[in-house]
Amino acid sequence: MKDMIIIGGGPAGLTAAIYGVRAGLDLVLLERLSPGGQVVNTWEVENYPGFAQPVPGWELMAGMESQARRLGVAIESGDVVSLARAGDGRLVLSMNGGGAMEARSVIAASGASFRKLGVPGENEHLGRGVSYCATCDGAFFKGKVTAVVGGGNTALEEAFFLTRFASKVYIIHRRDQFRGERILQERVLSCAAVEPVYSSTVCSVNGGEKVESVTLLDRVTGKESLLPLDGLFVFVGVDPNTAYLPKELLNDRGEVEVDIQMRTRWAGLYAAGDLRSHSKRQIVMAAADGATAAMEAGEYLASGC
Repeated sequence: MKDMIIIGGGPAGLTAAIYGVRAGLDLVLLERLSPGGQVVNTWEVENYPGFAQPVPGWELMAGMESQARRLGVAIESGDVVSLARAGDGRLVLSMNGGGAMEARSVIAASGASFRKLGVPGENEHLGRGVSYCATCDGAFFKGKVTAVVGGGNTALEEAFFLTRFASKVYIIHRRDQFRGERILQERVLSCAAVEPVYSSTVCSVNGGEKVESVTLLDRVTGKESLLPLDGLFVFVGVDPNTAYLPKELLNDRGEVEVDIQMRTRWAGLYAAGDLRSHSKRQIVMAAADGATAAMEAGEYLASGC
């Protein structure tokens, strides 16, 4: 029986662990893959306080992990498949491969995953021209034609990164203007290699052994056209990783419903970061969520509940 189990090793989970272990709690952090979350795939982070110069995402998260380990946080590999509540208030986690873990409090900080377009040819060309991480795969497209789908901050940041390699970067967006921050729009649109494709959606990804083109639908004229390219990078939002949580805790978007203290409807259960309701999905906010959840859980445990 642990005082606290933290599910997920991104900014929210690692921060929660740092606060929890400093409060003297007996805790463990479970991470399905490796600590760091989606941030490790970010080329540069320039809006996290304390860094005068942009910092690579992997470096930022490596620092958080090292800090947690130095303080004595136990980080274990584990894939949680379900969470239940016992009659005496214990929270019981069922693990992939069998086995269970119990705790008096749990912080769900499992983040979110990139959303797919859901069009023909997308899954078939995954790893053969379709990607969800420009910083991971951009170097494979040196001198080639690529396209980014999306209009938010992530799409613009990844498109800018692709200009280091690709000869051409189209940015396909369903609206008539991007949604990302103005500074990112100006930075991207000032690049000669970038060409925006507004008011358009991808209908299909085409090709044989690799991506050769995409079929676009012009949302204004209703006409379809082919856009030849070598690589397609998709950044159209994220879906919360909440499949292991009971439906009664989620809203209609699959996010965990929480109050301002990160408390869920279940006593002792908290949610922090990209999986919780009304999240702005920013690193600094995920870290703040983790700190809030851990402090609130500490008070809950101290009350004897």
